[in-house]
Amino acid sequence: MKKTSIVIPARNEAETLPLTLEKIGQAFQNKQRDYEILVVNDGSSDGTAEVVRQMSQKDQSIRLLDNQPPYGFGSAIKKGLDHYAGDYVMIAMADLSDDPKDMLKYIKQLDRGYDCCFGTRWVRGTKVEGYPALKLALNRVVNACIGLLFGIRYTDITNAFKCYTRETIEGIKPVLSRHFNITVELPLKAIVRGYSYKIVKTNWRERKKGVSKLKIQEMGSRYLFIVIYVFLEKLLCGSDYKKVRPDPEQR
Repeated sequence: MKKTSIVIPARNEAETLPLTLEKIGQAFQNKQRDYEILVVNDGSSDGTAEVVRQMSQKDQSIRLLDNQPPYGFGSAIKKGLDHYAGDYVMIAMADLSDDPKDMLKYIKQLDRGYDCCFGTRWVRGTKVEGYPALKLALNRVVNACIGLLFGIRYTDITNAFKCYTRETIEGIKPVLSRHFNITVELPLKAIVRGYSYKIVKTNWRERKKGVSKLKIQEMGSRYLFIVIYVFLEKLLCGSDYKKVRPDPEQR
């Protein structure tokens, strides 16, 4: 059975993490899946590290990593991507905004042979609760522009909640983003470099505790940079980084 690593960047999430880790553990244990939860403490000042440390003493599937400066959402994820132990790796939020049951949907698709699985919250049949109106409008515009530029029909590129095989992660390194623009860099590189992906419906709800770390006004130029960077790769030297697929005659 393949092992899944769930990488959770966490900055001042002491209030949210206990329930998040509990729910993820329940989802995986119910399906008898091999897993680990890797929480990356991103310079927290509220006792996040101690909360995770205490939980890891009771549950060996939970691991704590302390990120080092310069801090940032993307920097914390990169730390996790350098230390995870699984065959698959999933990026998830500390605030339980993503449904742990949807994680099992992702794994099912990777078990079927896909390199990546991406969720979409913006199609019929999904449940989204409490998404701020301004953030929603910006989200739809940004995703529409990215889809048009890259010629893809996937409409939730900016969502962090995604899953990749180890081969895919190695194939899209080095990862440049230090902030939330990593949510765009990882899937766009995977798509441009020819890794297969499956899109599944996922649910989302606004956090119940704590404060979101995403500052929209600070992210515009960073998102633009990474989109241009990956687009130039696709335009000018895309074939240099394409996934190498075995010759059928050599199998």
